[in-house]
Amino acid sequence: MTDRESGEAAGEEPRDAEPSASDLIGAALGNAARRAGLDPAKQSSTGHVVWAAMGGWRGILESVLPTLVFVVVWGLTLDAKGQGNLLLSIGLSVGLAAVFTLIRLATHSQATAAIGGLIAAAAAAALALWTGNAANNFLLGLITNAVYGLAFLVSAIVRWPLIGLAAGWLMGEGTAWREDARKRRVYFWLTIAWAALFFVRLAVELPLYIAQDTGTLGIAKLVLGLPLFAPLVAVTWLAVRALYPKAPDAGGDAPAK
Repeated sequence: MTDRESGEAAGEEPRDAEPSASDLIGAALGNAARRAGLDPAKQSSTGHVVWAAMGGWRGILESVLPTLVFVVVWGLTLDAKGQGNLLLSIGLSVGLAAVFTLIRLATHSQATAAIGGLIAAAAAAALALWTGNAANNFLLGLITNAVYGLAFLVSAIVRWPLIGLAAGWLMGEGTAWREDARKRRVYFWLTIAWAALFFVRLAVELPLYIAQDTGTLGIAKLVLGLPLFAPLVAVTWLAVRALYPKAPDAGGDAPAK
């Protein structure tokens, strides 16, 4: 009988026990944050982190221009009944998103976000064209805000805030932060703040969608996008870094270069 079999026979937990749900969620969120440039273990300035999270100038253009083009073209082609040219508005918007994605692929830069954005834009456009309702171009975004908002809110209520899971994984402490009252409190309120961001977007955009005010809905999406996202990223970064003032890097206790 092997040592492992002996341990299991004695009722001991296997050494290579599978990761828990919290570990998997934390790893997924932490990896996403790291890819976006949000790694509290790194010695980066707040401005640099926020800029990286937005993707720099390219990321900002990819996030803003497709929606802006849709709104502008829709507004310029409005007829007496208040209806714009849906096919042209969507065609130019999705086409621009496709161009951004091709540029990333051609330059061998990180294209995951651009590809995801293109797929989302194409799905939203298909829904709008299929229903003949221009406002449906923003319906998937409304659903996304509702799902994200609920996920963050519920995680905070059940005392497993998503920000804590992500930060705990990034800082290499897993869920040990749950034993620290200060960390639990900070992660709770940060998660509530992110939930509020999504619900604010929903509260403003949903009435516009119901009213079928497509142009204003597009403008609201732009105003409630990066202008709200960037400050909250900064606050989250500063708050998490404050909890780990002397966090060592992957190389040990040596100071960052």
